[in-house]
Amino acid sequence: MIKGVLFDMDGVLVDSERFIAAAAIKMFSELGVNARPEDFHPFTGTGENRYLGGVAEKYGITVDIQKVKARTYEIFGEIARNNLFPLPGAGEFIERCRKKGLSLALATSADRVKMLINLEEIGLPAETFNAIITGEDVLHKKPAPDIYLKAAEHLGLKPEECLVVEDAVSGVKAGKAAGCKCLAVTTSFRAEELKEADWIFPTLAVVNEEVLNW
Repeated sequence: MIKGVLFDMDGVLVDSERFIAAAAIKMFSELGVNARPEDFHPFTGTGENRYLGGVAEKYGITVDIQKVKARTYEIFGEIARNNLFPLPGAGEFIERCRKKGLSLALATSADRVKMLINLEEIGLPAETFNAIITGEDVLHKKPAPDIYLKAAEHLGLKPEECLVVEDAVSGVKAGKAAGCKCLAVTTSFRAEELKEADWIFPTLAVVNEEVLNW
């Protein structure tokens, strides 16, 4: 029986991918690299270390990951201000879960600084969630199951009692590897790419009752 819901953030609750990509492109330009938005797509959902590090590898440069992350977040904070909004149905779906008495966790591969910017911009208090796990809290990032295993543990639940809500291929793989059921939204990837999920919907606004009644 479902007892908890483990939410990814980017692409599930808020669409900040184009802003973090824009911030990363500007950061790389300062290093003399002309990165493109499509360079980042393979690393979506894997956390900023891999998101930035993977593109650095593609262009054959070595970076101090902590320094480039800090600069990217600085730019992100500037360009995301007043430009982020909840994705369709996100708030309503959270409320549906709360009314059913389900425990909620936020399990994002992003670092805490980015998470706080996102939540503030969409007006979603951190206290909405019974537990928050970020990419800084786990060694092995998605598609490894660690972040969802830790989120379930923090809720005091077994993974098989939890529903993972994801938008990325790596996140769906992580949720299924953890032993959770998985709901995917096609915000960032096509439905056929997310086929490992138990349910697939275009947005959280149209999720049916079956998803929360098992």
